[in-house]
Amino acid sequence: MSLSEQIEKEYIQAYKAKDAVRLTVLRLLKTAVKNKLVDLRRPGGSLSDEEMLDVIIKEGKQRQDSIEQYTAANRADLAEKEAAELRILQEYLPKALSPEELAEIIETTVTELQAATPKDMGRVISAVMGAYKGRVDGKALSEAVKKRLS
Repeated sequence: MSLSEQIEKEYIQAYKAKDAVRLTVLRLLKTAVKNKLVDLRRPGGSLSDEEMLDVIIKEGKQRQDSIEQYTAANRADLAEKEAAELRILQEYLPKALSPEELAEIIETTVTELQAATPKDMGRVISAVMGAYKGRVDGKALSEAVKKRLS
């Protein structure tokens, strides 16, 4: 079952179960998918699993930014709402890499690319993000690569 089909099926289940939070998140996700299809000039079409993953990652980043902003503004109620939505979105993402796995991958990539200075940081980050899309947090990766190449 494709990611699109899974989301559609779970949307119907959430609707029948009257799960308001899940229903809202999936409705917003479906809208984001339709917007992406319009941007790609494929209205009425469908997205590949990789394109769906891009949409889910983007929505997750938006939630993460909102959580940070609400927390800074002392709005714990809104931050918790966004956190609940983020948890639902994360169910559709691949399992994140542990810090140990990330360190090992960075070490391997640095060796393969023969990266030695902070100037090579972009190449290393691009290679890791490309190979482990959806499983790596960009900020954590950037910090780890910077630390490794310094």
